[in-house]
Amino acid sequence: MTFSDSHAHVYSPQLKPDQDEMLQRAYESGVETIFMPNIDHESIEAMLEVEAKYPTQCFAQMGLHPCHVTRNLERELYEVEDWLSRRPFAAVGECGIDLYWDKTLLAEQQEALRVQVALAKKHRLPLVLHTREAFRETADIITAAQDGTLRGVFHCFSGTPAEAEEVIRLGFRLGIGGVATFKNGGLDKVLPGVGLEHLLLETDCPYLAPVPHRGKRNEPAYVPLVARRVAELLGVSVEEVAAATTRNTLALFGAAGDGGEQVMDVRR
Repeated sequence: MTFSDSHAHVYSPQLKPDQDEMLQRAYESGVETIFMPNIDHESIEAMLEVEAKYPTQCFAQMGLHPCHVTRNLERELYEVEDWLSRRPFAAVGECGIDLYWDKTLLAEQQEALRVQVALAKKHRLPLVLHTREAFRETADIITAAQDGTLRGVFHCFSGTPAEAEEVIRLGFRLGIGGVATFKNGGLDKVLPGVGLEHLLLETDCPYLAPVPHRGKRNEPAYVPLVARRVAELLGVSVEEVAAATTRNTLALFGAAGDGGEQVMDVRR
């Protein structure tokens, strides 16, 4: 079986000590493609170093994480726009709104998201959306901007059935990670009503490790654990989940291959 990790911060300093071994474990687990969302200007160098070292396995995305939005947006958004104009990336992200830690910068986060939505349209790239405690605020901006060209993923989705339906109506997919394996994660009430064609798998490593590794460091090799839980909830085989979610991820992020199973070019 072949898997794709649609959202992994494998360049994180927490993963640096055994980065090579970690990526080898991922490959041995069937996770052949890994998509890396950016955080801010300080994370770009490390992310691109990983991509250069693992050019057929790890693929960079460019954006500004909402938790790194400040009152002075200009430099960060300039960096995002500049990099998007200089070389190809698989997506714009990770971007969005996060009201879990700080609600005082909502206006700045909204502005940063609108700018990145415009960049996604300009460069014809998908969006990787972060919506922690801010689904409504994020979805409203996407709804207002949706002209039939926007596409992407609501990463680390943990919302309600109604919110899942809204994501799908917007033409976006749901990123499903370790929360699906949590006893009180809530996705057992959501996923049975969602078709496989709308799902991507992710780890969000080094965070949100799935059971039985919950509370420990996460890594891409754990994607099959998420796939098994999704298969249980949907009443299908793990093989079906692996094939469909890998195909969905590669299609969304511009990959092409033999039957959608092997990446040929994620930057068409």
